[in-house]
Amino acid sequence: MLSRVTVLGEALVDLAPAGDERLFRAVPGGSPANVAVGLGRLGVPSSLVTGLGADAFGRLVARHARDAGVSVVVQPSPFTGMAVVTLDDAGVPSYDFALSWEPAEEPLPDGTVALHTGSLAAALGDGPARVEAVMAAARPVATVSFDPNMRPALMGDRPRELARVARQVALSDVVKASEEDIAWLHPGADPLEVAREWRALGPALVVVTHGAGGATLLGEEEVHRPAPPVEVVDTVGAGDAFSAAFLAGLRDADLLGPDRRDALARVPADVLETAVRAASLTCTRPGADPPTRAELDAFAAV
Repeated sequence: MLSRVTVLGEALVDLAPAGDERLFRAVPGGSPANVAVGLGRLGVPSSLVTGLGADAFGRLVARHARDAGVSVVVQPSPFTGMAVVTLDDAGVPSYDFALSWEPAEEPLPDGTVALHTGSLAAALGDGPARVEAVMAAARPVATVSFDPNMRPALMGDRPRELARVARQVALSDVVKASEEDIAWLHPGADPLEVAREWRALGPALVVVTHGAGGATLLGEEEVHRPAPPVEVVDTVGAGDAFSAAFLAGLRDADLLGPDRRDALARVPADVLETAVRAASLTCTRPGADPPTRAELDAFAAV
């Protein structure tokens, strides 16, 4: 049976700046959807379980994912979610959201060896309980990957979010978080110390991304890899490209599946290095545009 990575989470349309504050272009997005597309472009069989409306934006998002080879499992939603994107002078995005979907609890697609989830679907409304039920059901049969991908404008009070993230970390085998995620949850704390505390909750490994500073992996050993210098257009989707490449690397190294948890803590450092390169390459072009395997190989050669 074909082994696949299943991604559970929101797919939406980013309304991105188009050269004038009154003009926007519609670009498929949503952190989990970006990860699924990134996996597909890297040649990893993947499924996206998400909510889409029966509307033009929903058709746009589904076509974008399927063009990357992703199998899309649609849970009906009143409308397809939207995010209005604004960029600061450094190309760092902020978002205003309109959302309507909460995940339903459904069996994983056949052949799933890893489940990736997180972001807004795991944070809003009844989503946390539903996503956590899927994570718990997946744990005996698949590697569970989690990215909190915090959106402070939509988050509840910090103590509640701390408790939610801790529950979801404890249900995971792989956790990836940015320094910004950790800084919002734990103001003033050392992000690597927080990552060590998270790893003590149960994951085999935790990865902290540092933007232009690269990333640090905390498994049986702690490994850091710097980011290659690039000319940044914007950072939209960089973390999602990292997650996709990291999961693809774990699959290539035969580290996905419930019987691989002990080995997962000893992940080769080149998996981290490739994921850092994928994020850096994504920063060189506008929007969430994760690389293909050929593009990533060519970038590594340069």
